Amino acid sequence: MPGSGLILAIESSCDETAAAVVQRGSRTLSSVVASQITTHARYGGVVPELASREHLRAIVPVVRAALLQADVTLGDLDAIAVTSGPGLAGALLVGITYAKALAYAQNIPLIAVNHLEGHIHAVLLNERAARAANSAELDEEPALALVVSGGHTHLYLARPADGAWHYTLIGRTVDDAAGEAYDKVAKLLGLGYPGGPWIDALAQHGNPRAVPFAFSQIKTKLHLGGKPPRTKAAKTAPIAALDPHFLFSFSGIKTAVLRYVDLHNLRPEAESRREALFTGPDAPANPNVEAALATCDPQTLDLIASFQHAVVGDLLKKTFAAQESLGVARILVTGGVAANRELRARFTSEGTRRNLHVAFPTLALSTDNAAMIGAAAWPRLQSREFAPATLSADPSLALGSQHNGH
Repeated sequence: MPGSGLILAIESSCDETAAAVVQRGSRTLSSVVASQITTHARYGGVVPELASREHLRAIVPVVRAALLQADVTLGDLDAIAVTSGPGLAGALLVGITYAKALAYAQNIPLIAVNHLEGHIHAVLLNERAARAANSAELDEEPALALVVSGGHTHLYLARPADGAWHYTLIGRTVDDAAGEAYDKVAKLLGLGYPGGPWIDALAQHGNPRAVPFAFSQIKTKLHLGGKPPRTKAAKTAPIAALDPHFLFSFSGIKTAVLRYVDLHNLRPEAESRREALFTGPDAPANPNVEAALATCDPQTLDLIASFQHAVVGDLLKKTFAAQESLGVARILVTGGVAANRELRARFTSEGTRRNLHVAFPTLALSTDNAAMIGAAAWPRLQSREFAPATLSADPSLALGSQHNGH
């Protein structure tokens, strides 16, 4: 379609206020992210009311910075894209309201994007940017996408057709997301928020087989037949329709770590660690590995390494089982947990062993950002799939259809 192909994208689903300018779904001209980690770190997790307040403070300067960094004006844009869900209702509304106002003022289309689809397009954006020829064209190969973060652990079959992408849910968590388990275990051990970077950094110093954590096969429960699973992530059709071999559950290993800590009397050490690492009003945004190592005995490091080894192993086992069942040759791993070093190494190694293409986003695009929203919006702009004036936040927005595994 004619035009500049420039899309201003806004993302505010959780605790990052982000804006980006993306051209034709493949060229990122700017990507600005205002993180709220220091605001929420003292609470060990995201506080929705505080998140909404911080989005209100950051949204205008972040969008201005994205336009300035891209060296474009609002008049140069073909459309504005915004995350409409899933996420925190108040946080989503800040981005949606501002995006609607900008689109109305400029008389340009507004495009609503599912946050989960955005994560998948973070990988595709990376691949499109790397292609030398005709980068605006969509890859014709279907892929199995693992979206794994603090709020989501989902497996999707992603298929390009008729200039757009179509998604089928293959598997998901029935309780905690993998990233949520990381956060809770880190908090239990007196480490910072978000927990993933802390555990990933410390796991390299322990024995990953010291504590024999195990995951049993999930049995579809009758009481879930007509209800969504107990999770903060997007709601879907009844979970009973999914193949139990591709379902995840991380509440059990979180409980197992809790019992191990109590059995080995590690709580006093965890409290001392918390005081030693976070004595100031703000927790450090990045793990201070040397300081943390000084507070961890070998038993704690072995526990951390074993926890991570087990979680990554479960993600790997079920993802590759789903890939084998579906017969696809590409795996896309995305979301905040996709920044984990052990996960990247083990998925890459297994992909090489099976002669499969395994792709990740850049580290910057793994966590929440707006460039991925702009990339996901490009096919919708081409097909003129625009949001109505009544667009509002959908905290439980689902992505795609559902695969019946039975």
